[in-house]
Order: sequence, then structure tokens, then C-alpha cells
Amino acid sequence: MPATLQLKPLHPLFAAEAGGIDLRAPLDAAAARDIEAAMDRYAVLVFRDQPLTEDQQIAFSANFGRLDQGLKKGRKLPTRNARDEIIDISNVDADGRVFERGHAKIISNLANQLWHSDSSFQNMVSKYSMLAAVVVPAAGGQTEYADLRAAYDALPADLRQAIEGKAAEHAAFYTRTWLGDQGITEEQLRTFPPVEWPLVRTHPGSMRKVLFVGAHCTRIPGMTLAEGRMLLAELLEHATQREFVYRHAWRVGDFVMWDNRATIHRGRRFDLSAPRELRRTTTEDAGPLAPPQRP
Repeated sequence: MPATLQLKPLHPLFAAEAGGIDLRAPLDAAAARDIEAAMDRYAVLVFRDQPLTEDQQIAFSANFGRLDQGLKKGRKLPTRNARDEIIDISNVDADGRVFERGHAKIISNLANQLWHSDSSFQNMVSKYSMLAAVVVPAAGGQTEYADLRAAYDALPADLRQAIEGKAAEHAAFYTRTWLGDQGITEEQLRTFPPVEWPLVRTHPGSMRKVLFVGAHCTRIPGMTLAEGRMLLAELLEHATQREFVYRHAWRVGDFVMWDNRATIHRGRRFDLSAPRELRRTTTEDAGPLAPPQRP
């Protein structure tokens, strides 16, 4: 008998615990369609007790699109993982030792504590991200998700008018340099030139409008730098109000899948001297949305 996806809502607006499917086994087409439909509805799916190997995580993720390596395409940092498709979200080196406080990997961990959508700084649409918990600290280190569809629905009329027809520029290393990472080279900056995305997009699965903001946003073209950044700060504050946020407390073996087109997320503070190891895969969307072209 085919496996049946089972869903239990975790939040009044979005996010659900998912079960009934062994992610370590090959996924049939019907189950993949069920997961996509659930993602269109809930945007975040939490699978408990699914300890995946790197190969199993890659095989599952590939059901939903081509895998994206994110910043690894332009900047190689130490990694615990053997496969290039895996993005290392950890604070430990290949031997399991925690990096010293000023290391670029620690800065990367801290940058992940800012609200963002994965790879929004690239000239492609990031679809799903999937994170597997391998080692988690005893306290802290949760991940929070904000529903950008609900955030758009609740926008006051003046903010809707303020962002009508506007885009935001997204830059790859903006958060790293803001946090003091001085190791970014000109070549790396050229690898990821800034891109623009509309502040309001339509999610292709749910057809709901989305308020697309996050920490990778640097400015709003057509506005002064100061005014644009203040508007971006106000929009992000609106989008991350508590009623739009689900907080996930990690357990070893958790596998969480989220839609970067419908949510932003951030890690929460934890003791950086405590080992924390998670593995991320991210897929590209093959849909028609492209960055706006400016004259």
C-alpha cells in the first residue's frame, strides 16, 4: 500500500507536522505531489525522526527541483559534508571542533540569525530549503519562520500604496559585511552581483500575494538610500510580528522543509561554543518569475 502523507497543523496560519512517509526511501510521484500540495498550503513541513544520510537527503530533495549550492558557488568555507549539494549549517570543522569566535563560519552562523529567504540574492527563484538536524545544542538554536502571505494580507493600506510597483535590491554578502566579515573579495562580489525582486510577488502554487522582504535587501531603487532602508525596516518589522511566526525547536533527526517563496526564516541565539550541526539542501524553481529589468 502506498504511503500516505499525514498532516497536523502547528500554527493557526501555516506550518504543519508531516508524517506517514519514510523520506529515506525512494519517493513516488503521487507522494511528491502530495508534499507539494501541502507546501502550497502550509509553506513549512516538519518531519520528525527522519535521520537522513547526505545521499538520502540529496535524493529526496532532488524530487523538487535542481539543487542550488548557494554561496558555495563563489566562496568555499570549511565544511563537514562530502557532497557539494549539501550546504553546511554548522559551527564545527571537519574534526568536530568548534570554530573560534571570529571565524567566517561563526559569522555565517550569526548571519543566519537575521530574517532572510535563502538565495534571494541570486538571479533565480529559490523554491524549497530542507534542513536536517544532526547535532543540536542543549538550549537555544531554534529556527523561526514567518508567513509572508499572511504578512501581505495584513498590510495597512498606506504600506500597500507605498510599495506598489517597487522592487528591492538583494545582495549576497550584505549581512556578512554588516557583521564584520572582512574576508569578502572583489571576485566573490562579482560572482553574485546584486539582483532586484518585486516587493510584492504572487506565489505560483497558492496564487496568494507575498510581501517579499528580508535581510538580504539593501535598498529600494527609485528611493533615496535612507528612505528605502527605513521602508524596508518597517516592512520587515510588519512581516515578522508574532502572529505570523512559527518557532521550531530542533531535535536530532528532525527534517524541516520550507518554501522560500512564501516565508522568511532565522536561527535563534545559542551558545556558540556548543557544537551545532545541520545540513541544508535548496532547490531552484523552474517557474517563470524573473527579476525585473530596469531601463
